[in-house]
Amino acid sequence: MKPVDQKELDRMLDMAYEAMEHAYVPYSGFQVGACLRAASGKYYLGCNIENAAYTPTNCAERTAMFKAVYEGERDFDAIAVVCSGKNPAYPCGVCRQVLAEFCDPAMPVFCGNADRKTEMYTLNELLPCSFGPKDLGK
Repeated sequence: MKPVDQKELDRMLDMAYEAMEHAYVPYSGFQVGACLRAASGKYYLGCNIENAAYTPTNCAERTAMFKAVYEGERDFDAIAVVCSGKNPAYPCGVCRQVLAEFCDPAMPVFCGNADRKTEMYTLNELLPCSFGPKDLGK
């Protein structure tokens, strides 16, 4: 896994905040953006997309991941998730599980708020004892 220095983190956060501006949030008004870095060095951006029925709503992290997987990526080494709120954006449980499908448990997850306050966790800290491909013999 390629480390994330401050310059790289700032770049990823800038892209995540840019992605956040594309969020479709007519119901909650709560914008989220994500920047997922693949091991290839490419970046994939995502925003949250709400739906009136709520259940079909897609989070920014999954939007970025699904775009990356569609493009052929399977290995990732960092993600930045930011929001328009006062508290940092933490991936929801579903997003954590999707990240665990493709990412090393030690992968850094950077969580930021509207004021660019950022916290860092490993995926394993956010989803300990995860169920994944290894549990199915893969």
